[in-house]
Formats: sequence, C-alpha cells, structure tokens
Amino acid sequence: MNEEEMRKRLEVLRTEHRDLDAAIDALTAAGSNDQLQIARLKKRKLKLKDQIAMIEDYLIPDIIA
Repeated sequence: MNEEEMRKRLEVLRTEHRDLDAAIDALTAAGSNDQLQIARLKKRKLKLKDQIAMIEDYLIPDIIA
C-alpha cells in the first residue's frame, strides 16, 4: 500500500469513526435500551481509532529532537 492509498484509507476510517460516533449519540439520546448494540458500536469505534492511529504513525513518523 503506497502513501496515497494510505491517506485515502485514513480518510475512509475517519469518516466511519465519525458516523459511528453519531450513531452512538443518536441511540443514547433516543433512550435506547439495546446496550449490546451500543457496546458493539463502541467496540468497532475503538478498533477504528486503533487503525487510524497506526496509519497516522506510519505517515507521520516521530521526529527525534
């Protein structure tokens, strides 16, 4: 996967992360009693966050000062 493909993948992951956040907020605001569904969405959101962090770390390496 080249750098351009990684940047595109990163944008897709960020969009999905935002969408999941909105879905979780909507379910919570609606007073949903389906805690299992909310928990699954939160778990998926955490996985996305890890993938985003991994790609960002690859694209933006730490600079040793």
